[in-house]
Amino acid sequence: MAQALRPNTAGGLFATDGKPHPLQDTLLAVTLVLGITSFLTAMIDDDLNLLSSWTGLVGILTGAYGQWISVTTRERFGLILGLGASGVGFFLGMAHGGLFGGVF
Repeated sequence: MAQALRPNTAGGLFATDGKPHPLQDTLLAVTLVLGITSFLTAMIDDDLNLLSSWTGLVGILTGAYGQWISVTTRERFGLILGLGASGVGFFLGMAHGGLFGGVF
């Protein structure tokens, strides 16, 4: 059977259930900030590999937990963007020296 469509004033991609989700929104913001930081530091300079790898790792962990407890499509969409940026920054940081700067 086909699902019944409900009218949505906010748009299909950014659908919300109308309830506040402070923990999920905080994880979304943290993941996006860490992802952008990791991505930009990995792209700008090879000397920032420690920053990009650590922020990428923490961004991946917070994004994964955020995906696990997310409720709405809006949260999942933002978390996927943050996870992607964190992953790229993490892997580029690992390729340029890793989490410990090549000490180990």
